[in-house]
Amino acid sequence: MSTMEARLSEGAPLPHNVVPIHSQLRVPAVERRRNPLRIGLMSLDLVTIALTITVVTIAFVGLSSPPASTRGSTYFWIALVSMPAWTIAFTQQRLYSARYLSRAVDELRRLILGIVLGVAYMAVASVVLKTDVERAWFVAVGAGVLLTVGIERASVRRAFRNWRASGRMQRKVVIVGHNAESDEIASLLEDQPQLGYRVVGLVQSSPVGPADEELADVVEATIELVRAEDASCVIIAASAIDVGTSNRLTRALADHGIHVEMSSTLLDIAVNRITVHALGRFPVMHIQPTQRDGWRSHAKRVFDVCLASVLLVLSAPFFAVSAIAIKLTSRGPVFFSQTRVGRYGQTFTLYKLRTMVRDAEAQRAELEALSEADGPLFKLRRDPRATRVGRVLRSLSIDELPQLWNVLRGEMALVGPRPALPGEVEGWPTNAYQRLRVLPGVTGMWQVSGRSSTRFDEYVRLDLYYVDNWSLVTDVTIILRTVPSVFARRGSW
Repeated sequence: MSTMEARLSEGAPLPHNVVPIHSQLRVPAVERRRNPLRIGLMSLDLVTIALTITVVTIAFVGLSSPPASTRGSTYFWIALVSMPAWTIAFTQQRLYSARYLSRAVDELRRLILGIVLGVAYMAVASVVLKTDVERAWFVAVGAGVLLTVGIERASVRRAFRNWRASGRMQRKVVIVGHNAESDEIASLLEDQPQLGYRVVGLVQSSPVGPADEELADVVEATIELVRAEDASCVIIAASAIDVGTSNRLTRALADHGIHVEMSSTLLDIAVNRITVHALGRFPVMHIQPTQRDGWRSHAKRVFDVCLASVLLVLSAPFFAVSAIAIKLTSRGPVFFSQTRVGRYGQTFTLYKLRTMVRDAEAQRAELEALSEADGPLFKLRRDPRATRVGRVLRSLSIDELPQLWNVLRGEMALVGPRPALPGEVEGWPTNAYQRLRVLPGVTGMWQVSGRSSTRFDEYVRLDLYYVDNWSLVTDVTIILRTVPSVFARRGSW
């Protein structure tokens, strides 16, 4: 038993710079099961690929003109010979390494490249075996595998997030360094267990003697705590440790076979904007600026107009039913208009389906003190001004559909920060005004991340993240996430 283990078991005082973190829920270590999980995912991929190729080949042979049944065995033979190559291709693209697949977008990109390699290996096999295989078959196989394995991987990702959120399948980590950054990292991992990290200890780094003694103290304390808590990873808060110590600490931990991660000291910068390159002996990060103008701006506008037009047509029945319900159950107009603040602070008239009584605006002053939202926002979980029909429309966000007309008029975008009331803007902190650099949106990161249940500071942070890291892919992702968020009624008041 190590010195640290003995201290932990006997309840003896720990070194001055070690803070173990224990919880009542003891999560089983999963590091020993990681290889079986990887093998299981490999097997699942191979089964999915084999079934896909079988279905594609049967369909391809049956639909060929004239039928190519005599060549069906050739296709299956090429597929069988190439099956190991798919595992090689996926492994080359790091599709079985969790640290490279933290985002679904990264996994999709690597999956596409892996499929291209897999199809290429099949093509090489057909040439080596001197078989006559049509190119269209390779294209069909690639498209089919992308669809089926994409669905399989999305299902696996969702399952892992659910397991981790419930406290299972988590990686035990030790944080080295103690300052505001390390506290932020620890809070993040505690608040978002679906990330798969569970903090089990903290090693403080505070100068108590010569640099060499301090480094040896930190390294020994970290290694002992990792072993005692059966941790598999160390996260170093870069801003809490000087450059020389962090460099030597990283090397020492790596020599002991401990997985080391170091924070970048950057917050809310999309990973795809960061490129690491060498500057002499220093690895430095280049932050790619966000391009909002030029062809990207035109592409976003075309995308918004086309999709908003389609959605307006498709939502016509909802408009009709909602209008009839509103008129039959309460007095007042069907539509509600309100002045909002748009891009660069310009005001515009926003349209919604009326969900409240006719004099709702006049009653707001009496309800201000009852607001359940922090900051300048005004939100009531059970707003007495809402009508019975209005509560249903608001919970499903149907009342927001008229804003598609604002999108066509160029006053709003499909995705962006929500347009604020002039009174709310007056109460904003200085950094929140950066939200006005883009068009407000019908939906946004706030809507798919908790909506009304999100704190105001988190609301601002999510909007600024969108503004700073915008891309058309981000817009598409948010729109796709909006649908399940609306139907789940997460945070909708």
